[in-house]
Amino acid sequence: MQPTSVQKIAGVLNNLVIIALICNLIALPLVPGFVYFRVGGPQAMTFSQFQALYSYESHEAIGNLFAIYFREVWQQPYTAVLTLFLLFSGVCTAVILVQALLVLESILSGSPFCHQNARALRRAAVCGFLISAAALVRVVFSLFYYRSLQPLTTYNALFVPIFAMFGLLCLVMSALFRQAAELKAENDLTI
Repeated sequence: MQPTSVQKIAGVLNNLVIIALICNLIALPLVPGFVYFRVGGPQAMTFSQFQALYSYESHEAIGNLFAIYFREVWQQPYTAVLTLFLLFSGVCTAVILVQALLVLESILSGSPFCHQNARALRRAAVCGFLISAAALVRVVFSLFYYRSLQPLTTYNALFVPIFAMFGLLCLVMSALFRQAAELKAENDLTI
């Protein structure tokens, strides 16, 4: 049977979601290092100091990197909160992408109206609400940390309504898929 145009689009989208999930999973373990070298603080390393780590033997260089990942990032309140926010958001994003793969898989198989899709969209909604709440916590933390209204102009302040709307949209879609699955099951029984 020839795939429909919706299935062709779902196939392309499935590949893009897989690529995004792989990139997300690669980036997650790198977050503490990126935060440390990007934000830093008074004891942050320059790139030449980072290169000097490798002038030692490899086990000493790896030990120095582990010290950055597991000790240095967590000493400053701002870098600790930023690292926690990015890790938490990254995990929630990975869950959302996995749920998207589940929905796309059912579309590709030709049975989109099933209870599995309703549950997947509900899980994606919960993750969207969690990211929104984490962004709100980070904005409130930044307001107190900087003692300024400037954090209200950052991307974190924008994450709060965007991911809350994403969660609401996923809840609506979940209800629609659940209702469609019930109607399909009822229709299948009447035949």
